[in-house]
Amino acid sequence: MSRPKPSRSKTNSPRSSPWSQSVFEKAMHDLKHQPAGAYPDVPARWLLKAVVVTLGAIVLLAWACLCLLYWQGSWQLLYHPSAAVTRTPASVGLAYEPIRLATAETGTTQLTGWWLPNDNARYTVLYLHGATGNLGDTVDALAALHSAGLAVFAIDYRGYGQSQPVRPSEAHWLEDANHALDYLNNIRHIPSNTIVLFGDGLGANLAAKLATSHSSLAGIILDQPQQNATAHIFNDPRSRLVPAHWLVKDRYDLNAAAGALQVPSLWLLTDPEDDPTAYTAVPIRKTKLWLKPSTSADPNFVPALRRWIDDL
Repeated sequence: MSRPKPSRSKTNSPRSSPWSQSVFEKAMHDLKHQPAGAYPDVPARWLLKAVVVTLGAIVLLAWACLCLLYWQGSWQLLYHPSAAVTRTPASVGLAYEPIRLATAETGTTQLTGWWLPNDNARYTVLYLHGATGNLGDTVDALAALHSAGLAVFAIDYRGYGQSQPVRPSEAHWLEDANHALDYLNNIRHIPSNTIVLFGDGLGANLAAKLATSHSSLAGIILDQPQQNATAHIFNDPRSRLVPAHWLVKDRYDLNAAAGALQVPSLWLLTDPEDDPTAYTAVPIRKTKLWLKPSTSADPNFVPALRRWIDDL
């Protein structure tokens, strides 16, 4: 009798070989069978230090981001430009010529301005407006200056009105004012000794600084100059969270500019409490005139201006 042949059992189960295990299963197997002490306990002090360092890095990074945001946006605490020019000298019946100047390397003009001619004028006023609005807000003041017998040239700084859209700054303002002065000298061929600077508000601080490097000018009129021009920035609560004096470069130092003036100056003021101490620093002929707000609307403005102009 023949022996029966052993039958081969067929199975679909995988072989119990380490090679048949998945990588994850093998890793878990090795982890469970590690000898004691293979992974020593981490000291609590080390963990605490790691947490403190991580939190410190997060706080430092957040503060750096805050400084960056402050640096990018702090200019809005001082400057308040608007793009829409809603009035022109034609609104009050004055003839004027729109001007584009300061051509960049790309061939585009950076600044816009208004030229108000006056055939009988002995002097030309370069008008530098303040930090808010644009040329459209200066029409009444320009009309008053024109009625005093002056030719007038006024500009919008970059970032204002129809001038090139650039973030305002003291450096940009000074550069723009120099472009305007060059335009009068080189395009209109008006001598510097017949040009009077007129600055309103923060523009008065700008005019004072501009005059310190142009001693051949006929004179300068400062309408409501700001003794502490950057107080709006550094007194803001947000400025206490960052090194504001390092991040903000604008100063508009009225004392320094007044002490370096070498041309006659007329100071138009309205509030005795805002009487700028910089006035005492002016080393040469100066005149202080108290008017009602706004100064150009005061009935005494034009007669007083004519008398001052006649004495230049």
